Amino acid sequence: MTFFTIALLLAFFVMTNTSHADGPPPPPPGGPHGGGGNAPPGGGAPIGEGTLLLMIMAVGYSIKQIVDVRRKYKDEHDVGNEKYTESM
Repeated sequence: MTFFTIALLLAFFVMTNTSHADGPPPPPPGGPHGGGGNAPPGGGAPIGEGTLLLMIMAVGYSIKQIVDVRRKYKDEHDVGNEKYTESM
């Protein structure tokens, strides 16, 4: 390589290096976690209502799937669709 190519590559890498442009790290968080107190993981976020909603939706979806499978089976096998033919 020529001197010009090496100088150009060196200048490119020096100009694009942004590690020196970082700011200082943020201060530590205040409150129980930074102060040595005993706080629950997640900060005590409520999850009970979401769990109940998830369970209700899962039961509803399961019922829908069961109904769909039963309809498909009934249509494929003509269960309950027998024609009334009685010989006289």
